[in-house]
Amino acid sequence: MLKSCQYCGRIHKQGEECKLKPKPKRKYYKKKLTEENKEIEKFRWSKQWQRKREYIKKRDNYMCVACLLGLRDTAKRLNTVGLSVHHIIPLAVDFDKRLDNDNLITLCSLHHRMADNGEIEADILTKAIT
Repeated sequence: MLKSCQYCGRIHKQGEECKLKPKPKRKYYKKKLTEENKEIEKFRWSKQWQRKREYIKKRDNYMCVACLLGLRDTAKRLNTVGLSVHHIIPLAVDFDKRLDNDNLITLCSLHHRMADNGEIEADILTKAIT
């Protein structure tokens, strides 16, 4: 028996799978969060963090500080695209510094990833904001 395919509009034998049929998505399983990770996750969604994040971006003139200083792999000096606020000393290391202005810096996505991976040292970032 033949059947019309809803994915490609052609006719296939019944039971035959169309190559255009989307693959089922993998189920997302949340990792079990430790108490520390729960506290960090809760903080990331807090109004307190949202206000501080906006303050830091404004302090840094809505530009990536690493690009402005010409640190590694800078494509354009005045980068205002893909900005986020980075904790120089990670929350998991010292949660008490989560809102310290001296521990926060505005970075583009490239430099944020590099800072997270340790390719840009924390002391360089600290000197950049002082």
